[in-house]
Amino acid sequence: MKRNTLLVLLSAALLSAGWLGLSGITLLVALIPLLIISERYSDSRRDWWRMCGWAALTFLLWSAATIWWVWIATPLGPITAGIVGTFWNLVAFMTYHYVVKRAPRALAYTLLVALWITTEYIYNSAEVMTFPWMLLGHGFSADIWAVQWYEYTGIFGGTLWVLAANLAIFEVVRTRSKGARVRAAIITLVPILLSIGLYFGYTPSTKKTTISVIQPNVPCYEARPNDTFDDICRMMTQIPAEASFALMPESALEYIPEVEYYNYLDEYVAPTESRTPRALTSSTIDEQHTERLVELFTQMPSIHIPDCRFIIGASTMQRYGDTPTTTTARHHDLLGYYDNFNSALYVDITRGEVEQIYHKGKLVIGVEAVPLKGLFDLFEVDLGGVSGQLGWGGEHKVFDNNGVKIGPAICYEGLYGEYYAGFAKQGAEVMAIISNDGWWGNTPGHKRLFDFCRLRAIETRRAIARSANTGISGFISPRGDVVGDRLEWDEQGILTAEVELRDEQTIYTRYGDWVARISCFIAILSLLYYVAYRVRRRNHLVD
Repeated sequence: MKRNTLLVLLSAALLSAGWLGLSGITLLVALIPLLIISERYSDSRRDWWRMCGWAALTFLLWSAATIWWVWIATPLGPITAGIVGTFWNLVAFMTYHYVVKRAPRALAYTLLVALWITTEYIYNSAEVMTFPWMLLGHGFSADIWAVQWYEYTGIFGGTLWVLAANLAIFEVVRTRSKGARVRAAIITLVPILLSIGLYFGYTPSTKKTTISVIQPNVPCYEARPNDTFDDICRMMTQIPAEASFALMPESALEYIPEVEYYNYLDEYVAPTESRTPRALTSSTIDEQHTERLVELFTQMPSIHIPDCRFIIGASTMQRYGDTPTTTTARHHDLLGYYDNFNSALYVDITRGEVEQIYHKGKLVIGVEAVPLKGLFDLFEVDLGGVSGQLGWGGEHKVFDNNGVKIGPAICYEGLYGEYYAGFAKQGAEVMAIISNDGWWGNTPGHKRLFDFCRLRAIETRRAIARSANTGISGFISPRGDVVGDRLEWDEQGILTAEVELRDEQTIYTRYGDWVARISCFIAILSLLYYVAYRVRRRNHLVD
């Protein structure tokens, strides 16, 4: 009992290191303590449940150590994510534990790898109940020197590496054979050596553009200060004339909070002596937002940056009349059906014109996308941020300024490798990420969210300019390096840098999560093989 407890604590600590700002290299041995516990148990039903308990405890401790900060927004967040994530981990590990007692070890190892990647892929791909924060491949976000080959495999290649290394090293512990040591050395070291070669062999692009990022540092849980706009205007005066793009964070122009939407609409639609109900007639973006943009920009001090375009986070609304065009559409007596969107506006400030709008396509579970919505509404669950079901964006968009193409990803989309790569697939030469990380306080949350962007840069080989409401704003090279200064938590300011432009597509950009899709196929074949093996053994056709 005591020995198993120590092994569980060791495994949880090794799993957690990469999400706590330490090296993720510990992942290469993190599952070995659990494999040792599994080896000691028999194939009885009682021992299966005992092993399940130890494994569940390990994965729950891993979750608690790495996503506790979600508690700041709501206690339900880390509990739900921990339970769902642990369930998927147990599907893979306990299937391994069951099979390894009843079939060849090679089959059990294959099932562990293929099923683990399959369950990660399911968890990553679902529209709701998805939280890819703790996919094993994300654990190397502080070790970009070791995973440069993500440009071929994405993070599921990292998961494959972790599982294969754990099993290979466990075989050394179990058999102490020379062959096992050789295999473990190859599996562990070859990816690192390949990555180091890619890292130092990287050739920067000579084609560049200038981008500025603004970090306004606006409190999330308090009313916005009256001088917020003055601060933004002051920072905008520091944008150099040669800048092609300037970024303002997610929800930067959230002047009409969603919780006040209905009161605002009732007031605005009702005619008065000085106001007519003409403003909510656009089918694309609420005209009041557009008029507010024009008003704000015309009040700014003289800023002569005619060749610069702004990418600004804002809430927008799309109306559908009397028909609920989407499953997320809401209804208002005067407006009919409509959707609210978390959007990126592409703005020409010299004319006060919104040229394009991108709607966020990967929504934050429990905040922007509500699973079992009726149940959540009944208990008034709120995970922080702008709560309620928002509309889903349906397509990637690329903004173009004088031939320079930039992809506008919003916050949580930086967690989804294949979705994020869609911008590069559509022709983006550089990426903008706008985010609002202030909901979870000064915790590891905003730090890891920035670090995960470094993995996205490697996967697509696209430089990133990141603007957060507060901590962390900065620039990342296509190699995953942090370039120049960055603005940390609770800092306000503006940064400008020249960033690389690249137009070639990596293997990962072209084929996405191919490692995961192949793993799904292998998992199915392995399960079928196990069934056939058990039938043949029952009939004494195999030893």
